Amino acid sequence: MTTLRAGWVITQRDLAHWVREPWTPIFGLLFTAMLLLVFGFLFGGAITVPGGGDYIDFLLPGMLALSMMFGVETTATAMATDARRGITDRFRSLPIGSASVALGRVGADMVNSVAELFMLIVGGLLIGWEIGNGPASAALAVLLLLMLRFAMLWIGIFIGLSFRGAGATTAVQVLVWPIGFLSSAIVSAETMPAWLGAVAEWNPLSATASATRHLFGNPSGVTEVSAAGAVWPAVIWPVVLTAIFVPLSARAYRRLRA
Repeated sequence: MTTLRAGWVITQRDLAHWVREPWTPIFGLLFTAMLLLVFGFLFGGAITVPGGGDYIDFLLPGMLALSMMFGVETTATAMATDARRGITDRFRSLPIGSASVALGRVGADMVNSVAELFMLIVGGLLIGWEIGNGPASAALAVLLLLMLRFAMLWIGIFIGLSFRGAGATTAVQVLVWPIGFLSSAIVSAETMPAWLGAVAEWNPLSATASATRHLFGNPSGVTEVSAAGAVWPAVIWPVVLTAIFVPLSARAYRRLRA
């Protein structure tokens, strides 16, 4: 059996688990929706977008980007759980490529990501979010979001294989929350102290959030430079992260086999 075919079989296995026990993706979606409602309606009235514009329109692309990052926790936990329970050992006894397990997990999570994005976009439109550009630009924005998620999944796989057990979830939570909020996903970096804003602007999440705002035709929260310049960083960051963490994940898997 080829690596890709075996990966597809494992993807189907993971999707079947979600069909039987859908609470993990459902709770992940509800959590992101809760953050959207909290920041959009509870705190939104106190937040001013630099350059003008409605805060909901500013917030939605940032929350979409943030939801792509939050998926790393589910991936890391699932990989760590399979390794701890011996499921990964069972896969290793089969005549399949060593990359099949990771590819299967990535495939299932990407399917979940598409469904999650669709639900969040529909929910955003229902609460008043407006897409100012055409379908082609919106589709490119969705592609950038999925590229970010793809890179995040490989980070999650690496963490899950490296920290087997409860340590995987703890490690992800320690990383995701500071990185997620130390960005321009929720507020503009221009409203932060200069040194903190500079850190936030270098966050890969900020690049994706800024690029998707530009492509969706929403307020960018940027007055000093053009938001259009964030599109290329939003492409480069996921490519770089993927190039780093795919071989690291492969190395962690080989160490798992040792």
